[in-house]
Amino acid sequence: MTTILVLGGHGAVGRHAVGALAAGLPGATLLVGGRNPRPVPGARPVRVDATHPAALAAALEGVDTVLMCAELDNARVARACLERGIDYLDVTASHAQLAAIEDLHDLAVRNEATAVLSVGLVPGVTNLLARHVAERDPAASELRIGVLLGAGERHGPAALAWTLDGLGVLDGSWPMTFPAPYGRRTVHRFPFADQFTLPGTLGVPHARTGLCLDSGMLTGVLAAARIPVLARLLRHRWVRRSLERVHIGGDGFAVTVSTGRAHASFTGRAQSRATGRVAAQLIGKLPALPPGVGHIEQLVDPAAFLTALAAGGFDLSL
Repeated sequence: MTTILVLGGHGAVGRHAVGALAAGLPGATLLVGGRNPRPVPGARPVRVDATHPAALAAALEGVDTVLMCAELDNARVARACLERGIDYLDVTASHAQLAAIEDLHDLAVRNEATAVLSVGLVPGVTNLLARHVAERDPAASELRIGVLLGAGERHGPAALAWTLDGLGVLDGSWPMTFPAPYGRRTVHRFPFADQFTLPGTLGVPHARTGLCLDSGMLTGVLAAARIPVLARLLRHRWVRRSLERVHIGGDGFAVTVSTGRAHASFTGRAQSRATGRVAAQLIGKLPALPPGVGHIEQLVDPAAFLTALAAGGFDLSL
C-alpha cells in the first residue's frame, strides 16, 4: 500500500488532487499536511511545518510520494524527499523553484527516486501540447503559448499574490486564437515557467507564454501593469485583500500552443481541477517512470496522457 502526502492540500488544487487520487488509487493512504490541518474528504489530516527541518523529517516517515501544492521553499522540501528515496511532484509555476529542483537530478538517481516537475495546467498541459506541436513541426523556431483563465474562479491568497507579482515582469503582447467560445484574444507575456524550460527539453529555440482573462476589463489590468504607478499600487496589501473578494467572469479556461504551422489546445472548466487531475494521473504512472528529475513532457507520451485527462470532462484538440 502506497502512502501519499499532499502538502498544501487544503487549497483548491490540493483538494481536487486528493479527490482524484481517492478515486483513482483506492488502496492508497492519503495524508493532507499543513500547519493547521483540516479534514479533506478522502484524506487524513496531519500537522506538518514544512519550514522546520525536524518537523518535515518526521512527517516524511513512512511516506512514499509527496505532492507539493504550495510555495514553501520547494527545493529544500524536494531535497528532503529525494534524500530519503521518496518520489516528489510539484505543481509550482515558478521557474526559479523548478530550476533549483532540476539541480537535484543526480541525488534522485542515486536514491532511485523520481521528481516530476511542471505538473498542472500551466506549466504541465501546456508542456505536453508544446511537445505535440513541436513533433508535428520539427523545423519550428518558436512556440507561442496562450493561456486564458477564468477570472471568476476562486483562488487562495498565495495564488493571487503569485499572479500579481508576475504582472508587468515581462514585455510583449500578441494575438492568440482560442477554441470557441473564446476566439481571438490578445495575450500579455507572463512569467510562467514553461517558456523558460521548453527550449531545453524540446530543442525549440524560443518559447513565450501569454496570459489573458475571460474578463476583458481584468485583461486590461494585465496590460496596464507595465505602468510603474499601477505596478506599485498592486503591491499594497489592502489592494490584494480587496482583489481576493473580486470574482468577475467565469471558471472556464483554455490553453493553446502554436508554431504557426501546428496547433493544439485544451479547454474546460476549473483550472484547479485540471491541475489536480494532472497530478493524480502522474502519481498513478510513477512506478513506470525512471529515477531522476524531469519535466512532464520528458516523461509521458503527450497524446496518450492528454486523451486520458480529457476523459475527465475536458476538451482536447490535437
